[in-house]
Amino acid sequence: MEHPARKAAGEIAQFVGAQLQGQLADQVKRRVAAWNDPRAKLDRRYRRSSRALTFWLIVLTLLTAVGALALVVGMHAAVVIMAGGGVAATGVLALRTHGKMRSIDAARQQLAVAPVRSPLPARSSAARAPMERLEEAEDTLRELLFQLDSAALTSVPTESVVQARATGAEAASALRAVSHQLQAVERARDTAPPLDRAPLVEGVRRLRVQLDEGVDGYCGLVAAAGRVLAESTASNPRQVLGEATDHLAGLASALRDLSRWA
Repeated sequence: MEHPARKAAGEIAQFVGAQLQGQLADQVKRRVAAWNDPRAKLDRRYRRSSRALTFWLIVLTLLTAVGALALVVGMHAAVVIMAGGGVAATGVLALRTHGKMRSIDAARQQLAVAPVRSPLPARSSAARAPMERLEEAEDTLRELLFQLDSAALTSVPTESVVQARATGAEAASALRAVSHQLQAVERARDTAPPLDRAPLVEGVRRLRVQLDEGVDGYCGLVAAAGRVLAESTASNPRQVLGEATDHLAGLASALRDLSRWA
């Protein structure tokens, strides 16, 4: 028969190991999401273009110096011509790279900054799964709205995209407030005497239902944005996106009232 102390130590080790694995998985997921974030992609493209521009400027400087030296010392005309051609070609490449950097920087300015998020709830919390869904939906909506805001891709009015983006941020904030409430009620449930836990258990269940409904509403806005982008030639994209935005705005208002008076 296994010694009780050894058995307890093994259970503690398993628990700690599971917690560490969960934290590691969260860190990996966040790093992958950060790498695939549209703004991070643009930042990487900008840095690559910046290094290329630096290289072309160095080459341009060297070729200019060679051409000037060739003229001063009276080198063969072919050397001067080659240096001049190199200067012209390198100058064109430098200008094109600079133009590319400007376009990338303009895209970065248009792209909404990814929000700084609070850590996800513990894996044992009923709020964990809805908040994971919310984070994924936020990333998808941010990328969809960025593409919808491009006049070259769609005919969606800019004000509709701005309104959808603001409503999505407001709804996400309200959902996180409900998530914090749910976690607080869970802590109260776990510390309350057994006879006093029934109302708290019901409170957790009710808040989880409301949280699920709120995330479903947020995902509805994501779906509407996806439909508009897929059917970029739709006759009335403002109506499709506007209806989903209005519905989510009403849901966010209800969630804010709930978190204020609960």
